[in-house]
Amino acid sequence: MTFSPEVIRNVILKIISKPNYHPVKTKDFIKILGLPRKDTGLLRKLITKMTSNGDLEYSKKHYILPQIKRNDKSTKSPNDKSEKTQSEFSNFDIDNIQSILTGRFQRRPSGTGFVRPRTASDGNIPTDDVFIPAHWTKDAASGDTVAVEVIGKTNKNQNNYLIKKKHKKNRKNQNNNTENKNSTNKLRGRVVKIIERASNRFVGTYIVSDDWAFVQVDGSIFKHQIPLGDASSTSACNGDKIAVEMVKFPTPYNDGEAVIVEVLGAHGSPGLDTLLIMRQFELPEYFSEAALSAARTEVDKFFKMFPDDSFQNDSDKKVIEEKLASMNRLDLTNEIIITIDPADARDFDDAISLKKLDNGNFQLGVHIADVTFFVTKMSAVDKEAKDRATSVYLPDHVIPMLPEVLSNALASLQPNKIRFTKSVFIEFTPSGVRVNSEVYRSAICSVKRFNYDEVQEFFDSPEKFTEHWHPDICKLLQELHEFTLMLRRRRFERGSLELDIPETKIELDGNGNVTGAQVYPYYDSNRLIEECMLAANEAVAEFIDSKHILFLRRIHSGPSSRKLRSFASFVRMLEIANLRADDLFQDRFILQRLLNAVKGTSQEYAVNISLLRSMQKAVYSPEAEGHYALASKCYCHFTSPIRRYPDIIIHRILDEILDGVNPKCELRELVLLGEHCSEREQRAEEAERELKKLKLIDYMSKKIGEKLETVITNVESYGIFVLGTKIPAEGLVRVEGLTDDIYKYQRDTKILIGLRKNNVLRIGDRLLVEVIRTDFDARQIDFRMVKRINSNLPAAKLRD
Repeated sequence: MTFSPEVIRNVILKIISKPNYHPVKTKDFIKILGLPRKDTGLLRKLITKMTSNGDLEYSKKHYILPQIKRNDKSTKSPNDKSEKTQSEFSNFDIDNIQSILTGRFQRRPSGTGFVRPRTASDGNIPTDDVFIPAHWTKDAASGDTVAVEVIGKTNKNQNNYLIKKKHKKNRKNQNNNTENKNSTNKLRGRVVKIIERASNRFVGTYIVSDDWAFVQVDGSIFKHQIPLGDASSTSACNGDKIAVEMVKFPTPYNDGEAVIVEVLGAHGSPGLDTLLIMRQFELPEYFSEAALSAARTEVDKFFKMFPDDSFQNDSDKKVIEEKLASMNRLDLTNEIIITIDPADARDFDDAISLKKLDNGNFQLGVHIADVTFFVTKMSAVDKEAKDRATSVYLPDHVIPMLPEVLSNALASLQPNKIRFTKSVFIEFTPSGVRVNSEVYRSAICSVKRFNYDEVQEFFDSPEKFTEHWHPDICKLLQELHEFTLMLRRRRFERGSLELDIPETKIELDGNGNVTGAQVYPYYDSNRLIEECMLAANEAVAEFIDSKHILFLRRIHSGPSSRKLRSFASFVRMLEIANLRADDLFQDRFILQRLLNAVKGTSQEYAVNISLLRSMQKAVYSPEAEGHYALASKCYCHFTSPIRRYPDIIIHRILDEILDGVNPKCELRELVLLGEHCSEREQRAEEAERELKKLKLIDYMSKKIGEKLETVITNVESYGIFVLGTKIPAEGLVRVEGLTDDIYKYQRDTKILIGLRKNNVLRIGDRLLVEVIRTDFDARQIDFRMVKRINSNLPAAKLRD
């Protein structure tokens, strides 16, 4: 073997322990590990040994699975409360195991849970969630990745008896009955192993009661207070917010135990909400001194070579030209290159240019900050950037991937200053067909920094700017506008999808408190930059792929059959079109026509948000799966190395190609790096979303009794979630508070139907609601429905 068996063993264990691991056979691991075919026999012996040692196990069809202990005694009640429980579920034949599934666990307030399957030992992944009775949830917490033994289905008659016995005849419990009836004859199982914890760190409120100390964890992950094991040594006061590490996760029979790792401050302290989120998601706070020192050294070295006051005279220019030539760096400092960013942008790492060639074709230039010139592999800065993997943009705070002295100075393409870049020149025919791509190390000196608003104003009224802006810049903007509109048109012709979901930006005062909100505008000027960056990312990906080099791609798988069936059913319910899931699988242009049909109609939001939830998340991977939403067969991230580590990996591959070296990227390393970067990206998105929620809860706590217009974003059996159309606060209208009808939940179409008046509540409907309660610790806003808001927009109808 190329590596020692112990190294191979550790890599295999790391791969199969990941939540998105898809079971494969031994022969597939040869490819994943990048081993020569002749090592198949040796690998098979190693896996057999790992199986006998209990490190992993085989399925019936010889797929490799994480090791799972069957008949785990810890799933039974230590207090032997299970005598009654076991008799209630005695129709489950535990020895008759159908299959083993892995998936993400979610716990309900009642203590029961469900798992949405991701993988299956027999390869047959169920389309429905697996119901987990409370006594079989082990110590799983919401969000954990778990292994589940599928036991069977509930006996229908017995289940109905249990429902009648358990619930009383009131409207609240009628809806609970509906939920349980929906579970009748559904798959049921038990958690047998926690594969990966969503988190071991939590934030919550410190509570003292009868000389005992507890933490009430924020949100709804844990219903009950968790005992604290080290409370006597803390400086926390009753009611303070704290960060804790979970020592023992609670089970249906044990309260669990946590220890305090940090006292965050008194409830309501300025900046506490941001600190809570940073601790909850374990976001980095400071760069190491080694990373900062290395970054400062790079800054000093660069500015000694190219001071920011360069180009003072002709002799300076000559010296600069000679330096760039000696570095084999293309001199673009005399070219017309511009940057266009949001007015409040925090980094400026991309610039663009456009030329019309003698053959009539266009040459688009996309110039990206050459971060890898300053961030060398395995340096202190690189190690920290790799761990962070992405910048985190919180509403009132930025956690950068790179030290600011790099991202805000050397890698910021400021106007009239020499900056190092990697430039990709893409040649297009007049009709928008890409015919050639070239990549260079370069140096630019952008002539002007624009923001989206002023460029859009120029597009709307160019005559206002002709006297103030240089004619060459005005000409460039006009040509870029026409050129990128053509690129956009071609992208949709090949099947690209665009979901139109307005983005609302909250406005904060100097103390981080919400003062208002506005819909973030999306102009042609935004689309101009978007098309240039998409073109560059795709061109670079195909440039690397053409050389048969493994690299980290940005992939986006198509929707699953289960989600497409649900979406098609939802569209049929809206009476827009009689769509079938098979139609959507076979012809992606139907989705595009559907999105066009609902644009500007009363169903636009409902269709867009439902389709978004049907989509899978885009991730980083070396697998050549393509990007579904962009209809691109080959795509990567190249254009933001300041804030995304995968872009740095692409830049390093380009460096080796430009140096004439054949890049050797190990598949297993890219797989693991892609998973790490994808997880970090998701963490950043969740942290941003959660902090916005906290700030809006605080804002709405001062608006009790006020009314606001909302749109329904989700429908569940226990109520409807609504989002404010002017202030993007999301909250719950509980089903027992819907007094205009008695509602029944339809799970397949996610709607509530009134049993008396046949009222229907669905995603996208607009309601006027009243704020009745907020809970910062539970992170929840409760609304009461006042009335429906009739839309004056036309209904959509999809025509063939």
